[in-house]
Amino acid sequence: MAHLMDGRALSRKLNQGRVKSDAATLPRPPGLAAVLVGHDPASQVYVRRKGLVAHRVGFHHKQVDLPAEISQEKLLEVIQELNADEQIDGILVQLPLPSHIDSIEILDAIDPMKDVDGFHPNNVGLLSQGRPRFVPCTPLGVMRLLEDMEIETNGKHAVIVGRSDIVGKPMGQLLLQANCTVSICHSRTRDLAAEVARADILVAAVGRAEMIQGDWIQPGTVVVDVGINRLDDGRLVGDVHFESAEAKASHITPVPGGVGPMTIAMLMENTLRSSAMRQGKSLSF
Repeated sequence: MAHLMDGRALSRKLNQGRVKSDAATLPRPPGLAAVLVGHDPASQVYVRRKGLVAHRVGFHHKQVDLPAEISQEKLLEVIQELNADEQIDGILVQLPLPSHIDSIEILDAIDPMKDVDGFHPNNVGLLSQGRPRFVPCTPLGVMRLLEDMEIETNGKHAVIVGRSDIVGKPMGQLLLQANCTVSICHSRTRDLAAEVARADILVAAVGRAEMIQGDWIQPGTVVVDVGINRLDDGRLVGDVHFESAEAKASHITPVPGGVGPMTIAMLMENTLRSSAMRQGKSLSF
């Protein structure tokens, strides 16, 4: 039976420990602004959850709710106002944005020093050079889980299923920098099951419910399931079929309660780091 990688417990430990205590040492509280465009129920839940955690750790939090029909120009004006706000250290724009909005232009408009999601080209480039400033929160959360479970990465073969800019690509960079041999798979990969079977560490981030079956993985694989999918019966499941994979894996993340809470914890950590840099203070991480 696999060891569960409990993201809820680790995120609470980080948030209520180092993040909250370090935030309290700064001259002013770290400031996080969340921009929500439209009324997508899932996005509303995510933004509200981030705001609750920000308040718990002592951050100043500002939520900017905008109508779905807002123009590109007006949204850019909102971003520029937040860039200029000295009380705001981190800006996140909840994705997805309405189809008439150019998401790339909006994300590129965020001040790279306030880009706590790690999506700005400047921060992407720094990560690719191995000198990261802000790392995308989900991949960073995965690395924290691996470290917390003392999972060896040196020389291991890591297989990532999914090549998004938000998870798959930065995940590959981080695992490569942790001395893994990395394979990134995607919709055009031939014989995906055979590629998954080669993994010592598997990261599933493809967005398809229970696509990866337990008989695809080798015994002892570390399985990190980034996916979160709602079935017709209302259940939330990952991209990996949990029961069959749990029987073979050495470690596995549950869905929910695995990677999701760590994503929010890393958002808080990135915001804290941004605030400390902007206030001329140094932190221990």
